Amino acid sequence: MRAALKAIGLGLLLLLVLAGAAAWVKREEVARLWAVQKLFDPERIVWNFTHMGELFHWVALPIGPGDAVQPVLEAPQVPLPEGSEAWMAERRITGLVVLSDGQVTQEVYREGTGRDDLRISWSVSKSFVSALLGIVLDAGEIESLDDPVTQYAPALEGSAYDGASVGDVLLMQSGVAFNEDYFDYWSDINRMGRILALGGSLDGFTEGLDRRAGPPGEVWRYVSMDTHVLGMVLRGATGQDMATLLGERLLAPMGLESRPTLLTDARGQGFALGGLNMSLRDYALFGQMYLQDGRLGERRIVPYDWVRESTMPRAKTAPGALRYGYHWWVPKTGEGEFLAVGIYGQYIYINRPAQVVVALSAADHGFGQGAVQDGMIDWFRRIAIANVEAR
Repeated sequence: MRAALKAIGLGLLLLLVLAGAAAWVKREEVARLWAVQKLFDPERIVWNFTHMGELFHWVALPIGPGDAVQPVLEAPQVPLPEGSEAWMAERRITGLVVLSDGQVTQEVYREGTGRDDLRISWSVSKSFVSALLGIVLDAGEIESLDDPVTQYAPALEGSAYDGASVGDVLLMQSGVAFNEDYFDYWSDINRMGRILALGGSLDGFTEGLDRRAGPPGEVWRYVSMDTHVLGMVLRGATGQDMATLLGERLLAPMGLESRPTLLTDARGQGFALGGLNMSLRDYALFGQMYLQDGRLGERRIVPYDWVRESTMPRAKTAPGALRYGYHWWVPKTGEGEFLAVGIYGQYIYINRPAQVVVALSAADHGFGQGAVQDGMIDWFRRIAIANVEAR
């Protein structure tokens, strides 16, 4: 009897321990869900965007050996164009780094942010995935952009992505129906955010997308999960996870100043479509690498042809709209300019003729307005002109 009671007591103790562990896990999930709900609140957004590692799962990425760090040289400061202070306040710009001929000519941090902060990139990350795809294609691990995505990610068979090519998703022409409205609680993009917070699988969420808006390759529609599909393709082609791929093949060879991080789901799969966190100087360095056609110093990191092909308008965007390349944006007019763009005002702007790069972080709730986008490009151009005139 005593032995039986002892066994019952141990069993109850084990149940209590397991219940306590489950409650702790649930507590973490609830905390992350709360973080998602409050992520863009005006009073919290600046802090949130600099502390994503305290809100979600993440992994540190390598930056390469000390002798690989690319020095970002200082140059005499070039004043910002007239009206810049008012524009930065209106757009809630938190940080700005300007490179002219590879040298820092302007560096500003606002609203309590600083040089060493790791800032969330959101969809600026997509341009990093594009660079990585070019590297893997050049290595022959992916044969062609014409290959079906299911060749490398067979779990997508039977989903809305079945029948789309790698090139289709790269151009955001997958044909998948997806609501990208960040201001709609029930949109697909916000459902994905809750999946991320509650410990779900990004792969599973993507595999479950089964609605089509049209055939692949016919119409451009911005679908963030297209970038996750590229991540699935890259993982299937190489046998490596996204954190390893981004770290070893792209970021470590760049020689970053600060160690970046990548948000992940609870299963450790990288949130590559928007989860990269880096310092503003390192975002600018990525832009400088693209300005130099994939090179930094003596190192060829991204193939020359890929850089040139990626940053040309290729997608079937509407006439008069901002144009789209291989996960890079191209202004409506002009030549030799292209941008990586993230929600709430994250940018890397490259101007080849002026040899100028601008990296920008912000907490701008008006980011989705067309006039704001046009105004931002105009401001970048005026910064470029000021730097050319100062040489």
